Parts: sequence; C-alpha cells; structure tokens
Amino acid sequence: MKAAVWYGARDVRIAEVDVPAPRRGEVLIEVAYCGICGSDLHEYADGPHAIPVSEPHPASGATAPLVLGHEFCGTVAALGPSVTGLSIGDRVAVEPNYRCGACPRCRAGEYNICRHFGFAGLMGNGGMAEYAAIPAYMAHRLPETVSLEQAALFEPASVALHALRRAGTTPETVAVVGLGPVGLLTVLLAAGRKVRRIVAVDVSPARLELAAGLGATDLIDARREEGAGERIRESAGGEGVDVAFEVVGSEAALRTCLAATRRGGRVVLVGLAREVSLDAFALVNNEQSIVASVGYRDTYPELIRLVAEHGLDLTPVVTSTIALDDLVTTGFEALLDGPGHQVKILVDPAAHRTGAPAPRLPADRTATRG
Repeated sequence: MKAAVWYGARDVRIAEVDVPAPRRGEVLIEVAYCGICGSDLHEYADGPHAIPVSEPHPASGATAPLVLGHEFCGTVAALGPSVTGLSIGDRVAVEPNYRCGACPRCRAGEYNICRHFGFAGLMGNGGMAEYAAIPAYMAHRLPETVSLEQAALFEPASVALHALRRAGTTPETVAVVGLGPVGLLTVLLAAGRKVRRIVAVDVSPARLELAAGLGATDLIDARREEGAGERIRESAGGEGVDVAFEVVGSEAALRTCLAATRRGGRVVLVGLAREVSLDAFALVNNEQSIVASVGYRDTYPELIRLVAEHGLDLTPVVTSTIALDDLVTTGFEALLDGPGHQVKILVDPAAHRTGAPAPRLPADRTATRG
C-alpha cells in the first residue's frame, strides 16, 4: 500500500509499505479520508516535535520513520484477536489518542492527559495511508446518517468541543482568536450552543468571511485594527467577553485574549506556544483565569449525535480534497504558503488507486468478525 512516511523535517515520502496486520486488540482500517493538521505541518516543516526519534513511544512502541496522520476515518477491514463489538464493514471515526487505562488520570476518566499521552499519526503510525492498524478502543461506529467526510472532521471538532467544555458553563459572549480549522469549528459549535455574541478574530479576510457563515456575530481583521483586544471589548458592550479562546499559539494572541476578557472572565489556551509572559498584576486584579485545553475526551459520541440527530454540518471548513501522492506539493506546501484560501485539506488515500486492485490484506485476519 501507499503511505506518507515521515523521515525528518522536509522529508515526507509517499512510499510503498506493507499493509499492517492488526495485533491483539487492534483493528485494520481502510482509510477513507485523513485531514492535514497543523501538527502534521509543524512536523513536516521543522520537526521532530512530538514524533519519537530516539526512544519508542511507551504506548505505541514506535519510532520514526512512521506514517503521519491522526484526523482519519474509514471502514473496518480486519480484526485482530480478542476484538469484540466491531465487525468487518463497519464505518468508523477514529479517536486517535493513546491511553494506558492504568495511570491515575486514566482511572479517573481523564484519558486525554494519560501518563503515556500521544496520538496515532504522531507518536505511532497513522492514517495518511491506504490502511491503518489502530487499537480497537479508538474506533467509533458511525450510523448511516453520518458521512465519512463528516467523520474526517471529528478530530479537530473534538479539540473545539473540549475547549468549549473547558470554558465552564455556556457563556453568553466569546471571542475566538485565530481562525484555523479548530478556531472555525469553535465558532460553529459555540453558535450551536446559542452563544449570543461570538467575536471572530483573524488576519485572513477569507477566514473571517467563513466564520461569519458559521455563526460569528462580529468580525475583527487583526491586520487592520489597532488594539484588537480593545476592539473585542467594545464589541461586547465595553465590558469584555465572558470567555476568549486563544487558538493561535502566540504571546500576542494571549495578550489580545486577556485584553478582550471581562473581569472575572476566562481565557482558554488551545494553541501551542512555547513561552509567554503576562501581566500577573492585572490578571489578579481582574480576577481572570487562564485554563489550558489539550486534546479531548468523550467527545466523539456527542459529535456523532449532533451530526446524526441535529444536522450539524462540519464540512464548510473543508476547502479541498487531494490524493495521497499530492500530499507534499498541494497539501503541506500550500498550507505553508500562508493563510490563502486553504483551511482544511482532506487526503483521500484511495484517489490514486481508482480502478486498481485492492492491496492484499493479512490472510489470517480477513475472515475474523466480532
């Protein structure tokens, strides 16, 4: 089969590799779509950041080179020993985070902060391939009313949903600073929760326009507006918003969020920044709080329900679907060129094999059913 294999910074190869045989407790997925995430882009541009290169990851046992891609979905093609509750042919969304099930946080149900936290596609082989073998606990069966294209967006939508949960009770006013896929999905899900005022902030007019279509009530172009934080505060009646979501990963964006948030309000950190400085005196005097949000937990069932029963449509953030062979040129490089018109790019691993015979599956797994 073909797979996108990370060897190093600027060295991702579309290579022929063996179809993996699912081990005990694993399922083999025929991948339908895999989204390109900002994490994938960082690993391509100047990694490694999360990819293990010297010591195997404790959950996956993998080191580079490994197959990228953690935003994926597909159809169950084979079952490893001891797998129950899934059958060959089931369409599934993949929740790609590893968990040990034994550490204190896992036992408390907080598996997104497991001691051995990691993602298939970053810390182990992922879904930018025709087939992927994953732990069975990652696979969520889809009802017929949920398309695979919608399911391909459950991973970034889960990041947005978990961030909204970290905000506490549903606020009346929010600001979303940074309109990448996660920021845009935060706008969409906040609108679905009937948030009264949603201020969207970005440097891309195209993304601001998209945010308006997803439910943003106020738009602030951070290129042209001086003091974006103050402008957000003004748009929220001068008091400031209840919650601001930092979805950029920069000190400047954090400062904007703090300036935009009312006294007693909250800033949710979603973006990944190395080090930041802040005015702790003002933070205390305003009794603001900063909370972090990493990954997600128990979000897939809610997203499946929202799509299947309430008509939630995640697909407006998809701007193109490309073949696996084009991952580097029209995927990574296009996104690195700047905000442009691309937001979420989906990779279709089957696009290059139309009319070609399917890769051979492991002979001892194809007839196994749970």
